[in-house]
Amino acid sequence: MNQITPPPKIDIIPASAPFSEAQRSWLNGFFAGLLSDGSTPLSAEQGAGIMQGAGDGDDGEAPWHDQTMPIAERMKLAEGRPLRRRMMAAMAQQDCGQCGYNCHDYSEAIVSKSEARLNLCVPGGKETARMLKSLYEELDKVQGSAPAAAEPAAAVPLGEAGRSRDNPVAAKFLSRQLLNKAGSEKETWHIEFDLAVSGLDYVVGDSFGIFARNDLGLVDQIIAMLGASHTTEVRGKSLREVLRDDVSLSPAPDSLFELVSYLTGGAQRERARALAQGEDPDGDAATLDVMAALQKFPTVRPHPEAFVEALEPLQPRLYSISSSHNATPGKLSLTVDCVRYVINKRKRLGLASTFLAERINPGDEVRVYVQKAHGFGLPQDPKTPIIMIGPGTGIAPFRAFLLDRRATGAPGKNWLFFGHQRSDCDFFYAGELNAMKTAGLLTRLSLAWSRDGDKKFYVQDRMREVGRELWTWLAEGANVYICGDAKRMAKDVERALVDIVAQFGARTTDEAISFVADLKKKGRFQQDVY
Repeated sequence: MNQITPPPKIDIIPASAPFSEAQRSWLNGFFAGLLSDGSTPLSAEQGAGIMQGAGDGDDGEAPWHDQTMPIAERMKLAEGRPLRRRMMAAMAQQDCGQCGYNCHDYSEAIVSKSEARLNLCVPGGKETARMLKSLYEELDKVQGSAPAAAEPAAAVPLGEAGRSRDNPVAAKFLSRQLLNKAGSEKETWHIEFDLAVSGLDYVVGDSFGIFARNDLGLVDQIIAMLGASHTTEVRGKSLREVLRDDVSLSPAPDSLFELVSYLTGGAQRERARALAQGEDPDGDAATLDVMAALQKFPTVRPHPEAFVEALEPLQPRLYSISSSHNATPGKLSLTVDCVRYVINKRKRLGLASTFLAERINPGDEVRVYVQKAHGFGLPQDPKTPIIMIGPGTGIAPFRAFLLDRRATGAPGKNWLFFGHQRSDCDFFYAGELNAMKTAGLLTRLSLAWSRDGDKKFYVQDRMREVGRELWTWLAEGANVYICGDAKRMAKDVERALVDIVAQFGARTTDEAISFVADLKKKGRFQQDVY
């Protein structure tokens, strides 16, 4: 047998290129093969499509990486950038991990074609999915005439069980306890799971992914609208099981309106086509879940199989963990706001929140996974002081931080800012927190109630009141953490922090903004916002 001499190793893709080592190795091999077998080399357009930013002059900055910025503004900031960077700008910028990546890595995976799913960004919703679809079509045009081998075909490895959305494990639901007292306008639950079956552990700051099931009442209404039988077989299961377990029923996807447009005519067809293209012909597009879409086109009854294929997969939901594995090994808790609202006299239910609040019983098993935090966790040095700002359910990771610091004997000072509507019925974990303060674990507890007085009062207002002391903690090296609403609260808290630095740190506004930006770069200012 003749010995075959392997081709020399050629490093065509530089180490500085924005690819993982595995992707770089694969691309080096692919291009080396092209150069050695006499094949026609890639055109400039094809090469640009695959590289998408390797050596393209992109400065690596991401000014759009701000979860409070509307997608239109983010895309404007990304104009002229490589396609992979524009894809990143289309993400919700929360780095929440629900897609299984952070925003940067999700965009890189799509461009490298190691990830084919364009609908994984739950916080970005339909806006992100539409933009990614448009950008992906642009990618296909660039790469369209490239050899078929240029697209990696290997499946993404599942990884360790229970550590990603693609490889969940079973955990046992233990209990729920209502945290609000009588008179509250909110419904918030303390939820507990037993991880013994799964063998999972976690670190404070991590999130918990849950695969909830749709409400059977809604499922049965949809089946009735279709004029179908519960037992109709779809995908090897009954239609009822598929609609309960496998597909999203909110919001109605563009593909459902495309299907409707094929099954109707006239003005109805035009209206469905407009909705499929992201338009809003009747001013109600934002309210259309799957049930409402069927009600909007009552004469259309899609075949169950075609109907199911037009729906999006049911996505997991992520929650901040509110317990510490060091304090209670094998147990995990969440702090969950229950979402219920009415549109056009029809009650709508938050998928996972009402699943946890009422559609699951103690002892039931749920598919779950632990999502590692992206840059959100306790400081490495246990002596570092921490300032935690978490109104409402934003208290979840900070309860975990405090329980963990108590369990590990961390000597660092702890300051918690908590706020909600009313002190007498919305003070979550009041007994625990007051006991921690009495014991000295919670050095300071600053509270803000927005409905207790004539004037609304929020955590950022309380921060300004104690600004001098807060600046002293910052000067001593404290880390700052924010958890909660991204759109308003996080922006207001950061603005208050800038004002405090300017006033008590004797800086100009620009210098204070730079100071806070430097805190972020050094990992001393971390956010878990949604």
